Amino acid sequence: MEVHAHLIKFGLSEDPNLRNHLINLYSKCQCFRYARKLVDESTEPDLVSWSALISGYAQNGLGKEAILAFHEMHLLGVKCNQFTFPSVLKACSITKDLELGEQVHGIAVVTGFETDVFVANTLVVMYAKCGEFWSSRRLFDAIPERNVVSWNALFSCYVQGDFCGEAVDLFQEMILNGIRPNEFSLSSILNACSGLRDDGQGKKIHGYLIKLGYDCDPFSANALVDMYAKVRNIEDAIAVFEEIRKPDIVSWNAVIAGCVLHEYHDWALKLFAQMKRSDICSNMFTLSSALKACAGMGLKALGRQLHSRLITMDIESDSFVGVGLIDMYSKCDMMGEARTVFDLMPKKDLIAWNAVISGYSQNGEDMEAVSLFTEMYKERIGFNQTTLSSVLKSTASLQYINVCKQIHALSVKSGFHSDIYVVNSILDTYGKCSHVDHAARIFEECPIGDLVTFTSMITAYAQYGQGEEALKLYLQMQDGGIKADPFVCSSLLNACANLSAYEQGKQIHVHVLKFGFMSDVFAGNSLVNMYAKCGAIDDASCAFSEIHGRGIVSWSAMIGGLAQHGHGKQALQLFNQMLKDGVPPNHITLVSVLCACNHAGLVTEARQYFNSMVELFGIEPRQEHYACMIDLLGRAGKLNEAKELMDTMPFQANASVWGALLGAARIHKNVHLGRHAAEMLLILEPEKSGTHILLANIYASAGMWENVAKVRRLMKDSNVKKEPGMSWIEVKDKVYTFIVGDRSHSRSKEIYAKLDELADLMNKAGYVPMVEIDLHDLEQSEKEQLLFHHSEKLAVAFGLIATPPGTPIRVKKNLRICVDCHTAFKFICKIVSREIIVRDVNRFHHFKDGLCSCGDYW
Repeated sequence: MEVHAHLIKFGLSEDPNLRNHLINLYSKCQCFRYARKLVDESTEPDLVSWSALISGYAQNGLGKEAILAFHEMHLLGVKCNQFTFPSVLKACSITKDLELGEQVHGIAVVTGFETDVFVANTLVVMYAKCGEFWSSRRLFDAIPERNVVSWNALFSCYVQGDFCGEAVDLFQEMILNGIRPNEFSLSSILNACSGLRDDGQGKKIHGYLIKLGYDCDPFSANALVDMYAKVRNIEDAIAVFEEIRKPDIVSWNAVIAGCVLHEYHDWALKLFAQMKRSDICSNMFTLSSALKACAGMGLKALGRQLHSRLITMDIESDSFVGVGLIDMYSKCDMMGEARTVFDLMPKKDLIAWNAVISGYSQNGEDMEAVSLFTEMYKERIGFNQTTLSSVLKSTASLQYINVCKQIHALSVKSGFHSDIYVVNSILDTYGKCSHVDHAARIFEECPIGDLVTFTSMITAYAQYGQGEEALKLYLQMQDGGIKADPFVCSSLLNACANLSAYEQGKQIHVHVLKFGFMSDVFAGNSLVNMYAKCGAIDDASCAFSEIHGRGIVSWSAMIGGLAQHGHGKQALQLFNQMLKDGVPPNHITLVSVLCACNHAGLVTEARQYFNSMVELFGIEPRQEHYACMIDLLGRAGKLNEAKELMDTMPFQANASVWGALLGAARIHKNVHLGRHAAEMLLILEPEKSGTHILLANIYASAGMWENVAKVRRLMKDSNVKKEPGMSWIEVKDKVYTFIVGDRSHSRSKEIYAKLDELADLMNKAGYVPMVEIDLHDLEQSEKEQLLFHHSEKLAVAFGLIATPPGTPIRVKKNLRICVDCHTAFKFICKIVSREIIVRDVNRFHHFKDGLCSCGDYW
């Protein structure tokens, strides 16, 4: 401005050449108001004046202003030259104005400037940046004498348009044409290698840099650091970084961001500290990476320090920085601070809303996540697949099926129903809300299911008792060429566990070995659980011994398995070993420990563990712990102590606790206590038939047949139906289901013939049917026949005729095994010299050599 003042003082301001120099100077200094004023004050601004102004606008990203100036120039009849065209075309690139770009192209053709290499290069860039890559390539091929700038222009556009493979091909074509690349060529191609995650090609370009002497160029070195970091070669990224003589802020940002990208958070923070010591001032990108590193390591104090630094830099209100702070606080389990940052943001974009909703969801504050989504929707912020997936995760945790249906409808209305990411989240939520039929419908409508889709559906089937469907779906997944991962295998093993499908479980075990998942702790835990629930406790123990880095889930699964099989002392030994290994128990482990004591009748040990839960482990007893203790005391005949323990509970007893007391009353035929427990259960769970049946059994055992009849009438009047006894057995990879008196099986004649054969042999061995446990009003012979046709006996008979001699027979029962079947199996196992393993609703029974592993205590 001083120069301008001097020109005015000396009367030289009207000189056209000096005026043009002033316009150019003001434009380059971004003083467009003065530049524009000089143009407007000119009586006849010439091409140089307009070119300087348009170039200044374009160089500073003011595309609209450049185009308006071009329109004025054009209306005044001033024609473009080879210097004006590139600036106007750059403005078209900035504004993505393809229509105007084509018009300018037409003028260039008419005026003969199309062949000028500078104009041609800018045309190539304009078409590429407007998405017309075919036109861009056609123009590039038509340039008669392409220089390195021409090549750089095209493959730089390819990289920016994410056509990285095409950019690399074009670079190789340039080399074959004998064009020597410069540092800009090599930097662009390094960015392409980053996009492709192509380590090999990146190293070749590194070789070119060294060969051509550009390895010391800061621009190229920074691109190298960035490339190595993004292709997962962080060691080479650091090696290149350390060779940079004077790393600038871009160098530091590249290497720190690379460490964070690959979760080397400690390295990132060490480099960040090193950068501060080198007197390089961090910017918001540096601090954003440092915040991510703090989030990854849960460093709350350092995260707060960085927040303070951002406040002093006066950029904490920046949206990019704000989101970084929300993410850091969320991952450090500081949702209060995260919400404060969010609330103080002057402009909250979609990414900010997503960050805080995702934070609530990840931290288990699901109600807050759903509420915030509702608020966001009311404010018409909009949403994307990330929003929907986060809120659906919280919806699944809350099991809000109505909210799930609303979000499903919203996704259909907004066009996200075809997004595989959203479809998988909806499917998973329906599954976790126990609406497996809805989940199956979503799965069937999904045009292309990926691994996540199959995993969600298989998991839903496995969790809600449709294990056979889960296994069928796995076969379909294999036919589709989708390779399993540890999560799918874990869900399939759980399906086999619920079905007691031992043979199919072993096949999934083979797949776990084949795919190399044995080192995965989820698959290992599921193997232990599967074998334990299929009655193969020795196989479960082998699987447990192969788990590396056993966590609390691994120990709990094995302790629980031993408990269920009646190996109480072994379960307690393993629990003590777990404590020696420094693994603290959780509430589930302690339930398993108390169950182990229960199944083995270890009353004293159970008291010790229960009474020391708070003191030794800091765990307050829950309903399930009280239920175990009351069940154990009740079975041991200590009914008064059981009732006293219930009376001292710090909360109201739930159905499992009253159920334990009712079961104890049945065992010891305590009518008064049984009636009281049943009354409480009928209030808590009026629809459950088991309460009525147990109460009727108590009355029957006491000879109170009128009361038995009253209970039956109550069931009928209340429309309560007895849950039918069902048994399952797996033979040759197929699971067969039986109910009492079942004749639907294709081999029914053989099954009943086998039962008749066994009945004769058992009677000779001293077996007497326990008809007194049958409450039906029938003749004794009819009761005997009904008892002998119980579902578990049918399953065992089928196992005897359908499996090779000597192999164990494994049966699953949905209810408690009845006393008569328990007695019968002790006779049958000895007669046929076969082990019979029955898993009922409470535990496992291993019948062998005329005895049961439970010692008749169940």
